[in-house]
Amino acid sequence: MSTELPQKQSSSSLNGSITIVAAEYNTKFTTPLLENCMAELREVLPAARINVVRVPGGYEVPVMVKRSITLAAEDEKPDVVIGLGVILRGSTAHADLIGNAITQKLLDIACETLTPVIHEVLLLDDEAQAFARCVGSTLNRGREAARAAVSMLRLVDTQRTRQRTAERLKRIDAKASPFVR
Repeated sequence: MSTELPQKQSSSSLNGSITIVAAEYNTKFTTPLLENCMAELREVLPAARINVVRVPGGYEVPVMVKRSITLAAEDEKPDVVIGLGVILRGSTAHADLIGNAITQKLLDIACETLTPVIHEVLLLDDEAQAFARCVGSTLNRGREAARAAVSMLRLVDTQRTRQRTAERLKRIDAKASPFVR
């Protein structure tokens, strides 16, 4: 487990779209997790469009992540999606089963849709760990999720720019020489 956050990024005029799917269950932890994530995103990406969708619990996060990507109008599709939630272990294996299912589904969705999905549905042992990661400042996973999303948004933007440039060059080459195919 990481004991420090990724480095904070400088403010950017990047204007991509980020959707946050946040569980409500364990609200005393998920609300500050979401608030910390939003505060970091607003500070670093003031021009970004941020959409928040609340779901009942962590298990519902993957389906709303996929709906946010696949059912959105083309001009409203998110460039990056963040999944937030808190699962506290009990005395049975239930939490581990739920955590593993969520992890696998979020990975599948990211690979199927080619949309980065930042996974911060946390599987924790107790409320002390939840407080440290959701409310506290040293290991705050809300800010960590935002920083990962900003990094991925920058990568997506760079790839998109390169792709547009390559397409323009192809059109220019095709117009310049009718014999080139």
